[in-house]
Amino acid sequence: MGRKFFVGGNWKCNGTIEEVKKIVTMLNEAEVPSEDVVEVVVSPPFVFLPLVKNLLRSDFQIAAQNCWVRKGGAFTGEVSAEMLLNLGVTWVILGHSERRLIMNESNEFVGDKVAYALSVGLKVIACVGETLEQRESGSTMSVVAAQTNAIADRISNWSNVVIAYEPVWAIGTGKVATPAQAQEVHSELRKWLKDNVGAEVAASTCIIYGGSVNGSNCKVLAAEPDVDGFLVGGASLKPEFIDIIKAATVKKSD
Repeated sequence: MGRKFFVGGNWKCNGTIEEVKKIVTMLNEAEVPSEDVVEVVVSPPFVFLPLVKNLLRSDFQIAAQNCWVRKGGAFTGEVSAEMLLNLGVTWVILGHSERRLIMNESNEFVGDKVAYALSVGLKVIACVGETLEQRESGSTMSVVAAQTNAIADRISNWSNVVIAYEPVWAIGTGKVATPAQAQEVHSELRKWLKDNVGAEVAASTCIIYGGSVNGSNCKVLAAEPDVDGFLVGGASLKPEFIDIIKAATVKKSD
C-alpha cells in the first residue's frame, strides 16, 4: 500500500482566541489537494483545542501537542489521552525535541507515552531527531535508532503511528537539512524499521520531516522518495502552510 502524504502543523505555545480564529479561517478558505492525496493535521495548544475543533473544516484533523503517560488522576497540570478522545481529538504529538530537551523526557518515557496513547485509541506523531553535537560526532543514526527502538519495544501495531524526523539543529533556527541529508536519515530509518520491526511496517509507515520547513523549500524536500510529508512549526501559523500542503502534489507526479 502506498503511503499518503502527511502534513502536520505544530502551533507550539502560540496564539490568542483572535489569532486562532484567523488561522482557522485561512485554513478553511484554502484550496488544497483532496484527502486521498494528503492528510492534514493541525496541532493547537490545549486551551484552543475545542475552539479549533468546532470551527475547522472537516477534512483536516486535530492533534494535541502532548499527553500524559497513563490514565488521569492526581497529576496536576497534565492532560490525559482519554480527555483528548473525549474532546474528539484524534491525534497527539509525542516526543517533540522541545519536550525531550527542556522537559527532560527520556526515550523510555516517550515510548511509554506512545504505547499508552495508542492503547486508548489515539493516533500518534512520534518525533525523533539528533542535536547538532550528535550529528557532528557522527552519531545521528544511533541516536534516532535508540529513540525509535524505545517505541518499537513497547508497541506491536504501527498502523496509527507517523514518525517525524526532526533534526534538533534545524528546528526554528532557519537551518534546514538538505534534501539529501533528510533522505539519508529517512532511508536509514526505514531500513531500521525493516530490520527490527518488519518489511510491511517499514513500507507503510509515514516518515515525515520537520525542521524549518517553509513554502520555498517544501517541494524539493517532498521530491525525496522517503520523505512522506512534513511536521511544520512556525510556518504553520502563516499562509505559506497552504503551499506546504500543496507540496503533496509532487508525489502524485512521480
